[in-house]
Amino acid sequence: MTVETSGPIPQHVGIIMDGNGRWARRQGKARTRGHLEGVKAAKRIVRASLKAGVRYLTLYTFSTENWKRTGKEVSYLMFLIKNHLRRESRFYEENEIRVVNSGSLSHLPKDVVQVLQRVEERTAGFTRMTLNLAIDYGGRDEILRAVNRALEEGKSSRFSEQDISSHLDHPEIPDPDLIIRTGEECRISNFLIWQMAYSELYFSPKMWPDWDEADLLEALASYGCRDRRYGAQEAPQQPSSGSSPAPARNR
Repeated sequence: MTVETSGPIPQHVGIIMDGNGRWARRQGKARTRGHLEGVKAAKRIVRASLKAGVRYLTLYTFSTENWKRTGKEVSYLMFLIKNHLRRESRFYEENEIRVVNSGSLSHLPKDVVQVLQRVEERTAGFTRMTLNLAIDYGGRDEILRAVNRALEEGKSSRFSEQDISSHLDHPEIPDPDLIIRTGEECRISNFLIWQMAYSELYFSPKMWPDWDEADLLEALASYGCRDRRYGAQEAPQQPSSGSSPAPARNR
C-alpha cells in the first residue's frame, strides 16, 4: 500500500505501542512472543520515522503500571529492553540517533540501567533524531517528580506552567504533535499527559506487532490533514521544516 504524506510532518510523535499480548493470543502463541515481535515492530517504526523526517519519537516502552504484571512477564520485558539496547546500539550510532529515557530509573534492574546509560552516553551528540524510550514511565509520576525537583531547587512560591515544564524529564524535547495508539483501545493510559495538551490523536485497530512503515505513513498523512488551532479561530502558520523546535511552554 502506498500512502502519500503531502502535508506537514509532525516533529514529535509519541506512540503507545499496544496489542502485543492480544496479538499473541490471536496467533495462538505465548505473550512473550508478542513482546518479541513488538520489539521488531519498534525498530521498523524507528527506521520509518527517521526516513519520514520525524525529529523526535517517544515510544511508551514500559509504564509504571506494568509492574503489576506477573514477575515472569516483567522479567522477560526487562530482558528484551536490555537485549535490544545492546544489539541496536550500533544501529543508533550509524543513523545518528540520540537515545534518551523518560521515566524513573530507581526501580529498574541495575543491568538495564547500566546498558541504557551506556547507549545514552554513546549517542548524546547526535541530532538527526531523538528516540525517547519511556521506560518505567507514567505521566502523573513525571509531574510529581518535576514538582519535587523544583522544590529541591528551592522553589517555594506558587508554581507556573513553566516551573513544571522546565523540570520534566526532558524539557528540551518539544511537546508531541501527534500521539498514536495501536491495538484497538482508545485511551491515553497516563502517557505524556502534561505534554499532550494540544496533541493530535490517532487510534489504530491494528496490533503493534503488525505495524510497519505503511501504517506510520498513514498516521502521518492523517496528521497532515488536521487543522491545528491551539484554541484560536484560525490555525497558526506551520513552522518550516528547518526551524528550531518551539519551547514546550509555547505549544
